[in-house]
Amino acid sequence: MCLALPARITELLGNDSAIVELGGVRKTISIALVPEAQPGDYVIVHVGHAIGRLDVEEAQATLALFAELARSPA
Repeated sequence: MCLALPARITELLGNDSAIVELGGVRKTISIALVPEAQPGDYVIVHVGHAIGRLDVEEAQATLALFAELARSPA
């Protein structure tokens, strides 16, 4: 099973790299597959690579579902 998470781009670094933030965690990722991505955009991140862009509403809804899952009892 694979997991890809929405994260917001905070900074472009050059060489097809960017910094994303998710839940206060900042990570450098590759944006080679999504070269049009800009700071403020939400991207789907899988294994250190952005694999697609999301609109803000879709990203926030997905993150809200993950937060709800984290709060629910096992």
